[in-house]
Amino acid sequence: MRGEYKVSGGKLVAVDVDVDDGKLANVSISGDFFLEPDTVIDDLNDALNGMPADSSVADMAAAIERAAGDAELIGFTPDVVGIAVRRALGKAVSWHDLTFDVIHRAPMNPAMHVALDQVLPGSVAKGEREAALVIWEWDDPLVVIGSFQSYKNEIDQEALERHGMRVVRRITGGGAMFMEAGNCITYSLIVPTALVEGLSFEQSYAYLDEWVIAALKKVGVNARYVPLNDIASDKGKIGGAAQKRFIDGSMVHHVTMSYDIDADKMLDVLRIGREKLSDKGTKSANKRVDPMRSQTGMAREDIIDSFLETFAERYDTRESDFTDDELRQAEELMRTKFTTDKWTHKVP
Repeated sequence: MRGEYKVSGGKLVAVDVDVDDGKLANVSISGDFFLEPDTVIDDLNDALNGMPADSSVADMAAAIERAAGDAELIGFTPDVVGIAVRRALGKAVSWHDLTFDVIHRAPMNPAMHVALDQVLPGSVAKGEREAALVIWEWDDPLVVIGSFQSYKNEIDQEALERHGMRVVRRITGGGAMFMEAGNCITYSLIVPTALVEGLSFEQSYAYLDEWVIAALKKVGVNARYVPLNDIASDKGKIGGAAQKRFIDGSMVHHVTMSYDIDADKMLDVLRIGREKLSDKGTKSANKRVDPMRSQTGMAREDIIDSFLETFAERYDTRESDFTDDELRQAEELMRTKFTTDKWTHKVP
């Protein structure tokens, strides 16, 4: 069996391996990495031979690290070898093992997207979908707050009502999303957690958004990932990511990037936003947060089309839509959870 892992900004690591009586056997590590001294490669192979086939990435990485001693591993790390082994054994998957249902439909209630972020992972867990990429389009202004944010500390209720906005709490952590029609680009990736097998949370954020960093560069934005979960450019932050992993082996990872936000209105509604933007020197009125529009000169729709093109160039995709059952489940969750005061104010 063979598994591979390409390090972001680094090298390819491949592992050929057999399993004999529940243990790893005939391990052969290869790739375009560098290793000094080169004779240590045999020690690395021997370190994995005889280990239980169900060893975790951390256990295998520890064995590799002990065997490497003072050797220099250039372009890869011990945990990457463990991930490649897990992929060889079918315990982890790569992007190319999946076919992504790409869903980009007419605008809908933004709270439905929040609900669908809970519903779609269930479809993946049940094998009804392998994976999905959903581009959000919404028809109503909304503030989406993170699962652990305090409502009263985040939201100015008087300003919220004055601007005719509502609040919905999502299932993932992170900060508030100030969403009016056309002011940002938001997408959700729904994947099996096996795609990020062996990666830390910090590593998984960057790994799942490698494609969008490339897509941003394609439209003229020199973007980079800033740990833990921010996407930034030469002219400042563009957006942020959040994710949640479920015990059924599925996960949701979503990203919101500013296209053209009315900063005055956002600062009026979001209390925390005032503090965050004051740190960045945004003090005067009549400002807009528009890194995507100003840096690209492109319409939002054209940027999204370019993003989808980049994604399709890298991975297997097919056009899709939400099923009737997924929409029914999401509507029920909206009614019983996401639009209730109990959930919205779960952190007062």
